[in-house]
Amino acid sequence: MLLSSNSKYTLIYAKRQGRVVLNYDCIVIGAGHAGCEASLASARLGCKTLLLTINADTIGHMSCNPAIGGLAKGQLVKELDALGGEMAKVTDATAIQFRLLNTRKGPAVRSTRAQVDRHAYRLFMKAIIEGQPDLDVKQALAEEILIKDGALSGIKTSLGEVLYCKALIITPGTFLNGLMHIGLEHFDGGRMGEGPSKKLSISLKDLGLNMGRLKTGTCARLDGRTINFNKLIMQNGDTDIRPFSFQTKRMISPQLPCYITYTNSKTHEIIRSNLDRSPLFTGKIKGTGARYCPSIEDKIYRFPARDRHHIFIEPEGLNTNEYYPNGISTSLPVDVQEKIVHSIEGLEDAVIVRPGYGIEYDYVDPTQLLPTLETKTIPGLYLAGQINGTTGYEEAASLGLMAGINASLKIKGKDPLVLDRSQAYIGVLIDDLVTKGTSEPYRMFTSRVEYRLILREDNADLRLTPIGKKIGLVSEEIYSAVMKKKESIEKEIKRLKNTRMEKALRRPGISYADVITVSTPGVEILHPRSGNPVLSPDEINEVEIEIKYEGFIKRQLSDVGRFDKLERIRVPENIDYKIINGLSSEIKEKLSGIRPLNLGQASRISGVTPAAISILMIWIEKLRRHCERTK
Repeated sequence: MLLSSNSKYTLIYAKRQGRVVLNYDCIVIGAGHAGCEASLASARLGCKTLLLTINADTIGHMSCNPAIGGLAKGQLVKELDALGGEMAKVTDATAIQFRLLNTRKGPAVRSTRAQVDRHAYRLFMKAIIEGQPDLDVKQALAEEILIKDGALSGIKTSLGEVLYCKALIITPGTFLNGLMHIGLEHFDGGRMGEGPSKKLSISLKDLGLNMGRLKTGTCARLDGRTINFNKLIMQNGDTDIRPFSFQTKRMISPQLPCYITYTNSKTHEIIRSNLDRSPLFTGKIKGTGARYCPSIEDKIYRFPARDRHHIFIEPEGLNTNEYYPNGISTSLPVDVQEKIVHSIEGLEDAVIVRPGYGIEYDYVDPTQLLPTLETKTIPGLYLAGQINGTTGYEEAASLGLMAGINASLKIKGKDPLVLDRSQAYIGVLIDDLVTKGTSEPYRMFTSRVEYRLILREDNADLRLTPIGKKIGLVSEEIYSAVMKKKESIEKEIKRLKNTRMEKALRRPGISYADVITVSTPGVEILHPRSGNPVLSPDEINEVEIEIKYEGFIKRQLSDVGRFDKLERIRVPENIDYKIINGLSSEIKEKLSGIRPLNLGQASRISGVTPAAISILMIWIEKLRRHCERTK
């Protein structure tokens, strides 16, 4: 029996075992940050999409700290927004504090961070998901990936349902064979109070994918009524708020302060004396943890000379008393967690509402993925988020968006979208993963980005909105507004270059407002003796940066030109590296495993030398000439 032709999907009653079979264009497994972005992108690009989740009440749930953005992560969120993603808009709608980080440094490394109302964020994202046309939500546990003729065909759930699709995007977060640790006790789970996804992990292994084990963790949550805030250092947000989304016109949520305190010698002694009860130090935890976001016991062990560590006391929301003590993530026993908390100034009487815990989970070696995030061996199967070896909401959302875009483009028979390292932080993120792989949770940093001066968060809309418009995720209205902004910026830069004000603006400490008001005393930021409209704050910011850093920007653009030369030299898909003379056995093995798409990617594979790239370049040229002669 079939549903009416205008239905989102086709419903078929299977003859065998009486099971219900659903056909979709794309199915997304997991409704965390990666799954939300993937399913929305797929549906918005015209694919009939299903979002499959263990618990429909936890769509968009923030498992760890109640914040979005941060150093380098802010750039990812801005780029998501420019491409047509959702995280920035939901953050703006539910944010309770904004701060621009690294303001004392250059614009290349400035990043936005927002505290959000955790509960409101989840509900806001859930409402968007449920209101999106061509997107269905189903609560079920995915168990078996179905393959037909070597390609992806669907998924089987724990309820015996068979769900067919043309593309499958797996975004399981920490649920993939999740094992939770509190002290020497451990139990199955993907998040506190929620079970793991075990059979899906087995299914991935049965498909021949190389998998590993990673570890992350979270802090205890504290009852704010039991915190002595008078002993803490108040940290307010910015008064001049620049939201994440380029479309946000005004902020609607009240802004709350965070607070700062520190660990001390007593805290450190409590931790050292209880390392024998830590699953990290007794071998209970086998997975590799995040080097750049370690647990408090790991910090004390690795940095014994440090006499204190920062703790940021972050509000969980407007309508809750819970606070997140960012900086003391731990998997120590609950009684030890209480002693640690009570040893800290301002937290002497704090009550733990929820204990901290460590969690291990499976991930797939990301070098088995194409830059589109499709698996190399199973057409139609895409992976995104922590299953790719990343950590963090922002990295997961970025991968989810790109997987959703590329799965949809493939279904529609269109060319994929691959952002390179000179285009976006997202391009760096994906290239690092699929080219170099990772043996520890991958976190984005500005230091990973070679061209960070031209890949700033403030110009993400100028860089990526045209791409979002081309693929169909950005409206004509938004695109036109960005193009108008670009025109205004370029026009003002050109005007200033014909005046003495340009030289003045290049000087340290001199702002656009300074040179304009000096030129036209008593007038606000208007163009001198012209009828042109006042530039917006964002446009003024771009004008200042482009003029002050013009020399550095030109130098970086020149570097990009050299980078592009290697990126444009494609490596034939069927090339046999084993027969190329001059390459070592190790390099042949690495090239055969990664199978780079171009010489640029080949040059970034660990252990592949410049000499090997020269040999490969000569070989590709010989192949090209041979093909031309035999035509």
